[in-house]
Amino acid sequence: MANSDPSARTVLEPLSNIDLSSYSGTSLRSLAISSISDSQSLIYVGTFSGSVLLFSINTGDKATATTTTAAAPKDAPAALDSDASIKNVSFLRSISLGDSPIETMLVLPEIGKLLVLCDGSLFLVDTLSSHSVKKLSFAKGVCAIAKRIRSSELESTSLLGISVNTLESSSASQRILLKFGGGIRANGVKTKEPLQRSEGNNVFAVVIGKRLVLVELVSGTNRLGKTDRDVDSSSGSFVILKEIHCIDGVKTIAWLNDSIIVGTINGYSLFSCVTGQSGVIFSLPDISSRPQLKLLMKEKKVLMLVDNVGIVVNEHGQPVGGSLVFRISPDSVGELSPYIVLVRNGKMELYNKRSGSCIQTLTCGGEGVGPCIVANEEGGIGKLVAVASPTKVICYCKVSSEEQIKDLLRKKNFKEAISLVEELEYEGEMSNEMLSFVHAQVGFLLLFDLHFEEAVNHFLQSETMLPSEVFPFIMRDPNRWSLLVPRNRYWGLHPPPAPLEDVVDDGLLAIQRAIFLRKAGVDTAVDDDFVLNPPTRSNLLESAIKNIIRYLEVSREKELTLSVQEGVDTLLMYLYRALNRVDDMERLASSENSCIVEELETLLDDSGHLRTLAFLYASKGMSSKALAIWRILARNYSSGLWEEPVVETDLQDGSKNILSGREIAAIEASKILEESSDQDLVLQHLGWIADINPILAVEILTSDKRVNQLLPDAVIAAIDPRKVEILQSYLQWLIEDQDSIDTQFHTLYALSLAKSAIETFEVQSVSKSPDDERLEEAKFSDFSQKSIFQSPVRERLQIFLLSSDLYDPEEVLDLIEGSELWLEKAILYRKLGQETLVLQILAL
Repeated sequence: MANSDPSARTVLEPLSNIDLSSYSGTSLRSLAISSISDSQSLIYVGTFSGSVLLFSINTGDKATATTTTAAAPKDAPAALDSDASIKNVSFLRSISLGDSPIETMLVLPEIGKLLVLCDGSLFLVDTLSSHSVKKLSFAKGVCAIAKRIRSSELESTSLLGISVNTLESSSASQRILLKFGGGIRANGVKTKEPLQRSEGNNVFAVVIGKRLVLVELVSGTNRLGKTDRDVDSSSGSFVILKEIHCIDGVKTIAWLNDSIIVGTINGYSLFSCVTGQSGVIFSLPDISSRPQLKLLMKEKKVLMLVDNVGIVVNEHGQPVGGSLVFRISPDSVGELSPYIVLVRNGKMELYNKRSGSCIQTLTCGGEGVGPCIVANEEGGIGKLVAVASPTKVICYCKVSSEEQIKDLLRKKNFKEAISLVEELEYEGEMSNEMLSFVHAQVGFLLLFDLHFEEAVNHFLQSETMLPSEVFPFIMRDPNRWSLLVPRNRYWGLHPPPAPLEDVVDDGLLAIQRAIFLRKAGVDTAVDDDFVLNPPTRSNLLESAIKNIIRYLEVSREKELTLSVQEGVDTLLMYLYRALNRVDDMERLASSENSCIVEELETLLDDSGHLRTLAFLYASKGMSSKALAIWRILARNYSSGLWEEPVVETDLQDGSKNILSGREIAAIEASKILEESSDQDLVLQHLGWIADINPILAVEILTSDKRVNQLLPDAVIAAIDPRKVEILQSYLQWLIEDQDSIDTQFHTLYALSLAKSAIETFEVQSVSKSPDDERLEEAKFSDFSQKSIFQSPVRERLQIFLLSSDLYDPEEVLDLIEGSELWLEKAILYRKLGQETLVLQILAL
């Protein structure tokens, strides 16, 4: 056996060898196979001396997949001796039909018959040759015969040109004529009544000289009327359906639906069995091989041979797809879906129908053995192929698809293995689940070969592979997820899962051994690139981790059980940390995740990834722990113990806002506190956040994201008295946004504003250069820039004093009595009803 093509594989294996020299004095002329069960088939051998030899071959369990030779009987055609029961091949009997060669044998499994063409006559033989042979005498001089194959009932027409649809649309008179018109003739030949019964499965085109006769083989089992004198109810006879004028010199014939294609030395022609019209498909060159036709049963197409080129045509003679170019001009053509089988001069080749590539080449006889014949089981979808030279028949059994795939994987022909599975899936011989299974299997093989990117590519194409299958490559057993890992070794073609470090180390050892063996002249299966340029451990490990990360990231988007999702997210964090991908760690920790905190907190704490740990705590509702970390981070950044990260953010005006590490810590902490209803926790962390950014403190206190608002009295008591603006902002929020009518809060707010107004006035008044308005303006501007509020405090005080009626005006008046806030005094006196004092103030 020699497979030279890169995509070559073992599709057929020898099963049995039949030496014909003991059974017949002449050589073989024709060959046929019939399957009678899943484990047994019949082989018919037609000889030049006019005999049909019948053999039985055992195909069950590949019949030991070894080549055996059928022993010759002592007195042929007697049955084989008792030892035959243990052989793959058994000789059953021989039937003589005359002295002329057996040209053609057609197996008719529906009726258990073998149709034989010998010396221009047709014979019916029982498939087991247990009954007498019947010679069909309707015609002499038959040179070719073909059985009609239908794609479907809808795509073929009755031989009188009347399909079901045509009949339904015909006129009443036409239907009556057809029903009662037993004398209707086609081309002068009496035809059967089309409505008497449906056309059977055994309809044939018989070539007799320049006549193309369409006949049906009927028997007592498929004939409704028993008055036809041409019918033998025991063995069957031909009934002529139609006769068409043909061409001379027909060498080969095929009949598909309504089209009959014939081949002569001049070319191929197509005849319509409905109208009798004909046309040339194309002509052959003057010097070419003999014409051959092969009806491809699975596709319902016809293969036409022109030397070493195969052209697949449909029933209309139109090419479909590209041509198939073979290495040889074959003696005979067979079909073993999805392959075409060619034989010539002791060599057999299998070609893929779709790609045209040569899949396997086998030697089935020495050079110069003479013309060979190949035969396949009916339908072209069996598992047995027989190849015959003049004196020998070799039977080949199709290797199971699974074994073919395994063989390719063992040879590391991964692309070919995937192509085979896709091909089998297209043919309907393999499920999509098996394709997913093979993708996963290929992925594991590539992973152990250190091709991590390609491995993950195959993992991602598998719809059935579980993310938990990669867990053992990340964390050593035993661990929390050990029981989730499927104990599936696939086909046992790769080692058991192991941590990536071990996979890389073992792979590097294999590369070192391969380098040593190559120097000694020994070939190895290790990748040539690795041998010529050995990779480093760090690069391999980084590639492995990156690609497993890629697989887990895609797996996160799938519907997974909670336990598997926990494993995916937790181990993904492990791998991020291994590569120090801090941004990815923080993004995963801060998003909705299924990480197990207990598995990660020690790891992250020890490695110093406190920000990630804080995000993780927050995502799991462990706010107290998260806030404690943010507080520590802010303190360490402030003290200079840690290098402070800086983040730039874009402002609306296009400028950059630079945030320090302590500000970032305060922002992240405020996000947690804004949603927290735990009053003690909020007030506990309010102070350090207020020291960094008062605005954040206000946002925390006034947040509407929490379910239950904080108690105002407790908040006011907790605010640092020095953080006046925080207090004022909170009181303003209570009064204006929360519509508080508590006079205590209104009075407290008015007093706080009044005190701030006095202080601001005094700051503005105490100036070394009171005449320098620009200096005062600059000081005022600088003060306002540090303020939470955008409007001046006096303006806010005046607006509040005018709008609110719930504060105590006397208490506020007592506070500002000695100040220069005359307008505020006028507002308060008016509140007290002392209009005279108001007029005096306004007069001033």
